[in-house]
Amino acid sequence: MKCDKLPNMPTVAAGQLGSPEKPLVMTFVPSGDTGKITKAGTAIAECLTKMTGLTYKIEVGTTFAASIEAMGANKAQVGFLNTFSALLAEAKYGIVPALAVLRKYNTNSIDPDKADAGKMTAYYKGQFIAQKASAIKTMADLKGKTFCFVDPNSTSGYIIPRIIMQANGINPDKDLKATVNAGSHNNVGLGVYKGDCDAGVTFIDVLTDAAANLKAIYPDIADKVVPFAVTDKIPNDGVQYTKDLDPKVQDATTAALLGMAADPGGLQTLANLYTINGFQKIDKTFYQEFANVLKKAGVDPASLVK
Repeated sequence: MKCDKLPNMPTVAAGQLGSPEKPLVMTFVPSGDTGKITKAGTAIAECLTKMTGLTYKIEVGTTFAASIEAMGANKAQVGFLNTFSALLAEAKYGIVPALAVLRKYNTNSIDPDKADAGKMTAYYKGQFIAQKASAIKTMADLKGKTFCFVDPNSTSGYIIPRIIMQANGINPDKDLKATVNAGSHNNVGLGVYKGDCDAGVTFIDVLTDAAANLKAIYPDIADKVVPFAVTDKIPNDGVQYTKDLDPKVQDATTAALLGMAADPGGLQTLANLYTINGFQKIDKTFYQEFANVLKKAGVDPASLVK
């Protein structure tokens, strides 16, 4: 991985934020295998330290909410938050979105946009999954069944699926036999595969995703577990900063991450993290249209913060 020092980087005095004595902390949501996230995140922190001359370290949140609160308490200054967590963090703490993740569009056999497979996009979708041999083929079939969600702050693994269920006449709090917050998309896929849950919801397509790599341990998972519904488009996750972080430090971090994405070795590390294939610069308007969709559905991030 190429991590050459970038020109015109800011300097900080000993003991100041960004110094070896007081590193900048990057927080990562535990949306996948936390061991893989920790390994890739550590490599990213080490590369950013070389590229900027600032010092970075990482933490992986125990939950999605833990990463939000770490930024709110200024225990972390840089976030790799998922979409809904970014909206919550912005509403609660004024967190500033800076980069959106670009990915080669991942799809499945029932996605109406499957022709976009492999195209670089700043959006993705979620999928409802069940065992192929089960009787679950539609939303109506979920009544009386056990269901695996990801985490209450997961966009494609909780927020959007609940809206879709309600729009299809399923009250997830009353009509399901039981629900489980599995903690990650990987865990939902495995939960359905092993029969711990009758059905569940993940990003498209955790069953075949290279970073999740579930087929390495369970080669028949994509044969045994299949999607039966997909969500609408959801804006991708990204990178955010605390509102009081020095703009020069923000700019340096952004420049270094873009530099990493332009290097094959750096891009592989980002892919190992969250299947990141690139970044695009954004401002808070990037998520506004999606936030408006949520509000119309009765989900206002500003009203959910505590």
